[in-house]
Amino acid sequence: MWRKIVKVMLVGIGIWLLVICGMMTAIFFVGEDNNAQPADVIIVLGSGLRRDGRPGDALYRRSVWAADLYQQGLAQAIICTGGVGEGHTRSEASACADVLRERGVPDDAIFLEEQSRSTEENAIYAQEIMTEQGWQTVNLVTDSFHMLRASWIFHAQGIEHYRSPVPRNWVRTRFFIRHFSREILALHWQAFKEIFNLPYTYVG
Repeated sequence: MWRKIVKVMLVGIGIWLLVICGMMTAIFFVGEDNNAQPADVIIVLGSGLRRDGRPGDALYRRSVWAADLYQQGLAQAIICTGGVGEGHTRSEASACADVLRERGVPDDAIFLEEQSRSTEENAIYAQEIMTEQGWQTVNLVTDSFHMLRASWIFHAQGIEHYRSPVPRNWVRTRFFIRHFSREILALHWQAFKEIFNLPYTYVG
């Protein structure tokens, strides 16, 4: 009987490892796929700030990439997402907006979503702005390692979007590996939530 239990456990572990390999492959290839095209708006997914309130590396590069898309004429407006994190007095969205202005994006083209505390809330609250403005299509901007889960969440929210990940070579290798590994865990959690129809949370 113990042999059977061990055999079942080994089979289960093997299947789980195959799933992880599939996730890794999907994260990598989706993160390399940039299908940006003319859309109603660009959405920049929020990320953490430095202690002094300046955008962290991830938020800075996402904002720069979004500004470049705007300058290419791929949308006439940008939504910066992200609320006020613990220990800060300003929102991630406002820090994103600062970078956009520095890159030549006018104030009237920048919209702030300052309520969210997770990728899911980025999608939910950004969609409210889209509805108010009558926008339907999005160029979605985030890091390449984050794009698979972000695209999954935006699709689940019913938001028509095109993916425009920040180039992988903009991220230092050790940070890429760390965040890539984190995304594998986050995808497990996302799948668990969808299977059991759990409400959105502040995680991720």
